[in-house]
Amino acid sequence: METLQENMTPGDFERKLQDKMIGDRLTHMGRKILVMSGKGGVGKSTVAGYLALLLSKKRKKVGLLDVDLHGPSIAKLMNVQSGFDMSEEGVVKPYAFSEYLSIVTLAMMMGEKDMAVIWRGPMKISAIRQFVSDIEWGDLDFLVVDSPPGTGDEPLTVAQTIPDAEALIVTTPQEISLADVRKSINFCRQVNMKILGVVENMSGQLCPHCGGQVPLFGRGGGEKMAREMEVPFLGRIPADRKMVIAGDTGDFEGLMTQKDLEINVAYRELLKGVLTVSNG
Repeated sequence: METLQENMTPGDFERKLQDKMIGDRLTHMGRKILVMSGKGGVGKSTVAGYLALLLSKKRKKVGLLDVDLHGPSIAKLMNVQSGFDMSEEGVVKPYAFSEYLSIVTLAMMMGEKDMAVIWRGPMKISAIRQFVSDIEWGDLDFLVVDSPPGTGDEPLTVAQTIPDAEALIVTTPQEISLADVRKSINFCRQVNMKILGVVENMSGQLCPHCGGQVPLFGRGGGEKMAREMEVPFLGRIPADRKMVIAGDTGDFEGLMTQKDLEINVAYRELLKGVLTVSNG
């Protein structure tokens, strides 16, 4: 009698083997959070990186995976200084940002940072699956995944590869962003992905002179939309030039020490919401 392996093509067998490796990796990870957005320019990568860092400061073991393959931002935002850790023969480990935070991004593999990544769907799907199967992530409390905007190959691959992922959807208050977020919510529902909640980013520009808020992009649109779509609303994060500078210089940790900043107060509320779900 022919074995199952003999009935498979080499490609089928390799896929099954990779599926098993992915399954094994995922059993060592706690919660998986997919940070997504309906459109670009809403600060999604900033939210992903800052949230991952905040979780690690709570002594949670965190992996930060950047699957925005065409425009990876995590390496810049987190000041990634080197590539994979290959100190053990035959083992590929993520970049160790700290004892509690490890990072994987395609930017770690690119010799020229301005080189365009011109990949079709199958190559992107393969890369994302390999980021899970071939990397020795170790035991994690959280895996935070930063995906590109929209509902294309990357978030779909994450949904299919990590079936218990939760979506954290980032928006800005104005309607042009909210319209695309509604599509992201419907995407999650179609692929049976749990929606952790919606975050309204850039919710008011902090005035550098008086400290008041100027509603440059409006305010409250994300909360209203979340209520209409019957999904949790996790809070508002104001726009602050200090966050822009921290992202440009890769110094989120420096910004985080300024605990009384309104933006840090807002992020602590977001963190509380995420951990409340964890403990609930």
